[in-house]
Amino acid sequence: MPRRAMEVLTESMFYVLMAFRQHDMCGTDVADYIDRHTGGRLKIGPATLYTILAKFEREKYIREIEVDGRRRTYCITQKGAAAYREELARLRQCVADAEAAGLSEG
Repeated sequence: MPRRAMEVLTESMFYVLMAFRQHDMCGTDVADYIDRHTGGRLKIGPATLYTILAKFEREKYIREIEVDGRRRTYCITQKGAAAYREELARLRQCVADAEAAGLSEG
C-alpha cells in the first residue's frame, strides 16, 4: 500500500523539525543547527531546505512568526511536534528491531 505524504519523514525533514524543537529559527539558523548536530555529515542545500520549509508550512508543521526583509522566522506547531515525536518513535523501533534480530553491529 502506498504511503501517505509526510507519513515518514526524510532524514533532512527530521533534522529540520529537530531544530525547531530547540527554538524558533530562520532557514540559515536551521542549516547551521543541522551542520553542528550532525558534525557536517548531513549536507542540506538552500533549495532542499526551503522546499522543506514551504512543505512544512503548507502542512502546518511550522508557522511563520516574523519577517525581517528576506529573513523569515518560523516556530514549530503542535502538529509539527507530534510528527517529530512519531518519527522519533518509528526510528527507535527500527533500531530496536535490528537489535532484537542481533543485527545492530556492522
